[in-house]
Formats: sequence, structure tokens, C-alpha cells
Amino acid sequence: MPLIEVNVIKDVFTPEQKNQIITTLTDAMVRIEGENMRPVTWCVIREVQSGDWGIAGNALTTADVHALAAGAGV
Repeated sequence: MPLIEVNVIKDVFTPEQKNQIITTLTDAMVRIEGENMRPVTWCVIREVQSGDWGIAGNALTTADVHALAAGAGV
């Protein structure tokens, strides 16, 4: 019984996008493990507070992620 865990920074993804993450990752796992495993394939999205996620020694914020998604550097 697989458990897919996804960690994201809070307020980066909309509820609709989080639903898409859950659906897409579940579908990908089911393609590997078989359709009979869909009912027992779990997907959890955990949100980390803005600024509580670090990369290269620097805190990453929601605004930083939005800037990256828009093509700007951090």
C-alpha cells in the first residue's frame, strides 16, 4: 500500500492544483502497480510555512516560489 508524500511551501498551490497533484501522482503510481491498487494508494500533501524551507542555506518563501514560476530568479 503505497504512500506518496509531497512537501510544498504553503500558499504556492491552489486547492485545484493540489487536487491535480494528487490525481496525477496516483494515476502514475497505478500505471506501475496496477489498477487494483488504486483504492489503497495514498497521497498526502504537506504544506511547510513560508520561510521554513531552506535551499543553499537560504530560506525560501512563497513569494520566492511565485517569482521562480514566473521565470524570475530568486
